[in-house]
Amino acid sequence: MNTYQDFDEQKVIETIKSQITENSILLYMKGTPKMPQCGFSAHAVAAIQACGKPFAFVNILENPDIRAVLPKYANWPTFPQLYVNGELIGGCDIILEMHEAGELQQVLNQAK
Repeated sequence: MNTYQDFDEQKVIETIKSQITENSILLYMKGTPKMPQCGFSAHAVAAIQACGKPFAFVNILENPDIRAVLPKYANWPTFPQLYVNGELIGGCDIILEMHEAGELQQVLNQAK
């Protein structure tokens, strides 16, 4: 059985590393902040926006190569994924818990 990959995994990893490095707050999500395409992404966006810090995002639905590679690269199986200063913070549950505890604001305030 042959499997077909129409992307170069190493190039995708380089793209991911570049995105994480170039954006101090980055959310990999389904959809966009204005039009999230899943409830988890919508909740994550709401929590981040409530902190009042601008953030970048990547719509993984429009980037199937990133959607396929990022879970392996990050060792985190689900979306959304929040990165601050190059570090994986976590997914929806962690983002919401941190927001409720006031920790998300502190972490986002430390973004470069």
